[in-house]
Amino acid sequence: MPLRPTPGVPAPQDLASAADSVDTADTAHDLGAGPLPHAVFWDMDGTLVDTEPWWNESQRTLVEQDGGQWTTGLAHSLVGQALDHGARLLQEAGVTLGIGEIIERTMTDVTRAVRRSVPWRPGARELLTAVGQAGVPCALVTMSHAPLAAAFAESLPPGTFDFLVTGDMVLRGKPDPEPYTTALEVMARRHDDLDPAACVAVEDSLPGLLSAAGAGLATVAVPHVMTLPEDPRWEQWTTLAGRTPRHLGLVAARRSAAS
Repeated sequence: MPLRPTPGVPAPQDLASAADSVDTADTAHDLGAGPLPHAVFWDMDGTLVDTEPWWNESQRTLVEQDGGQWTTGLAHSLVGQALDHGARLLQEAGVTLGIGEIIERTMTDVTRAVRRSVPWRPGARELLTAVGQAGVPCALVTMSHAPLAAAFAESLPPGTFDFLVTGDMVLRGKPDPEPYTTALEVMARRHDDLDPAACVAVEDSLPGLLSAAGAGLATVAVPHVMTLPEDPRWEQWTTLAGRTPRHLGLVAARRSAAS
């Protein structure tokens, strides 16, 4: 499916253990001389911004107004999933609205909240800004649909993201690799010298990690709502705070060396 333009955004054409501070292995040499990634692909909800409480509030209202029971297990099952899959889970929990209506209702609620205030995750804004200042292109790869992704992107300086890949632009959402293979293809068209092995994805959920790793990307896992499994396909960080573009570049370098 071809990418659709997103309002307000340009159209698209080792393995170290986690630590609260910068890894000892990374500080053992001059990070200023370390590699930069060729591109960084960012998840949005839970990775850059803490929108999960707003999603939960909207989804819980839908479940309870139709007589269903909202549980922690249900909330966790929705994290990182494509919105149509999440809508089906909500229907199984008792919501009587159609899938499109569920998506529209919850998206409207969360978009309205983001337009009021952007709830950044620790270190996320600083690292995103530093990556841009280093001249590394970025793209947003999110299962949220275009209106919410655009509301977030429009809160940032123009050009922060080269383009957006949103859940309504792909046939198969995370955990399928399609969102990230799509993002890689678009980024390669925009940057002739792009080396996919030098690109990095940043994710907070298991569906997102499986999607990015399935696309062959070096991947950083930053757990938020749920604990994430250790896996050689990704490197876990407990936080983005204190991280630099060079740390992202080292993730790609370690992944490439281990392949």
